[in-house]
Amino acid sequence: MKLRCAVLDDYQDVALTSADWSGITDRVEVVPFREHFTDEDELAAALADFPIVVIMRERTPFRASLFARLPQLRLLVTTGMRNASVDLAAATAHGVTVCGTASRTDAPTELTWALILGLARHLVAESNAMRGNGPWQHTVGVDLAGKTLGLLGLGKIGARMATIGRAFGMEVAAWSQNLTAERTEPLGVRLASSKEDLLATSDVVSIHLVLSDRTRGLIDADALRHMRRHALLINTSRAPIVDERALVEALTRGTIAGAGLDVFDQEPLPADHPLRRLDNVLATPHLGYVTERNYAVYYGEAVADIEAFLAGSPVRVLNQRD
Repeated sequence: MKLRCAVLDDYQDVALTSADWSGITDRVEVVPFREHFTDEDELAAALADFPIVVIMRERTPFRASLFARLPQLRLLVTTGMRNASVDLAAATAHGVTVCGTASRTDAPTELTWALILGLARHLVAESNAMRGNGPWQHTVGVDLAGKTLGLLGLGKIGARMATIGRAFGMEVAAWSQNLTAERTEPLGVRLASSKEDLLATSDVVSIHLVLSDRTRGLIDADALRHMRRHALLINTSRAPIVDERALVEALTRGTIAGAGLDVFDQEPLPADHPLRRLDNVLATPHLGYVTERNYAVYYGEAVADIEAFLAGSPVRVLNQRD
């Protein structure tokens, strides 16, 4: 009898075509779910007889309460090598092995620049006007050359952002709690003296930090007040790094000029959420990692994780196991 493997949140119905699953289909029945489960009762019922589950990044939380309701679960594969919405300690306590996959950094970098350029040149408003036979050329774009790009975080993605920003002719500054000149200087990046310094001197602020206790709520109402009125805030990292209520207020009052957002406190974003209506927001539905090559990596390594687990030698294990 085959083991059952659920693939959650396969929104585009591409999980089975993004990788070669044939190496395990003689032992595993793979069942994709396109719909997103928002109710834990429904999710637990749907996964009751699946010993293997593959999840996409942080679309579906796996908390202690859910692990307790899935006694048959033995392997949880998450795309990426970290997932803040999975309770690793609970997984261990319930005898579940959690494995990850690699993830490409070029995809979220490219989307971040799409948001910056879309906001700076008012592309959505101008495109909609063209489609609706509206006014011809009714906005004035913002030049990026000569402006300052402020990066909160200078890891792999932040470094790529810095390189591209300099190619646009921008000055680039960066800050994070442990960032040093030894990291910034080889990249031609100014090390900001503080978070407030970075916010007060940047025309575009882009977030590239890992969500942690130190970064949660890092951009709050006070931080937003340090930004320039013409500045843009871009978040393709993790939603809780920014206080969403404070951001909505700042955008509504015009404290900052606009925001480019790919991550939200609640996903999918509720239909009546103000971030769907504000004219100075360019929002995308968490597309940062959604590209053909990234999906090939995600699902290809998910298959490899399952094969290794079945062979008794799990790879890319994220939780402590006895």
